[in-house]
Amino acid sequence: MEHTLAGTIRTHQIHSRFLRTNRDVIVYLPPGYDDEPERRYPVCYLQDGQNLFDAATAFAGNEWGLDETAEELIRSGQMEAIIIVGIYNAGAKRINEYTHVRDSRGRGGRARAYGQMLVRELLPLINSAYRTLIGPQHTALGGSSLGGLLTLYLGLQHREIFGKLIVMSPSVWWARRDILNQVARLEAKTGQSIWLDVGTAEGSDPGRTLRDVEALRDALLKKGWRLGHDLAYREDQGAEHNESAWGRRMREALPFLFPVSVERAA
Repeated sequence: MEHTLAGTIRTHQIHSRFLRTNRDVIVYLPPGYDDEPERRYPVCYLQDGQNLFDAATAFAGNEWGLDETAEELIRSGQMEAIIIVGIYNAGAKRINEYTHVRDSRGRGGRARAYGQMLVRELLPLINSAYRTLIGPQHTALGGSSLGGLLTLYLGLQHREIFGKLIVMSPSVWWARRDILNQVARLEAKTGQSIWLDVGTAEGSDPGRTLRDVEALRDALLKKGWRLGHDLAYREDQGAEHNESAWGRRMREALPFLFPVSVERAA
């Protein structure tokens, strides 16, 4: 399948001492990055990096089209210019790295090690290689499905780093909905902004999937997040559990978390 990359794309590979594997990383740079050498940019880190930009590497050739979406939103002034970092998943080991506890069958539970790779190896690499803005107000973490589950877990664990979370179609069901326990254990609401969504036609039991994500929304509201303020919640009518749906919803998620600043708009 042909490559479908748009804009300025760069690639890296890191060897993680925490995961003991090599990991491919793909980086999207916003329009004008090379024209303003003094300007620094927010960064959005996303799971399942091979699915974000390129049909040639995406699962079953279905990509998010995120490079085209970001180019359009940034050039039209609908969102701040940002750097997007896609972290490739580990294939057969994806389920282990993207889950924070083991399930009843003994699967998973390696999210902490993945998180160490992310914050102690990948972030320093990106911050040294590119002109990034540092701090939680400038740094997002996102993902879909198990990647959405991972994002919420790691985001809450590393709230001093990730101030913005994109949680798409999260696998709330994992390990008897343990992620709800993680939220319930919070002493107080964090200062993070969260985009949360789900399609209404996901999986073999869409009703149950919807109820799971609604329960997560309600758990966040109970802790103090406010809809339309620091929590955006979207039920995508008729949307299934796939790359096309997640890519489409990024058109709303990115402007919510990265609105154009007053200075830039002027």
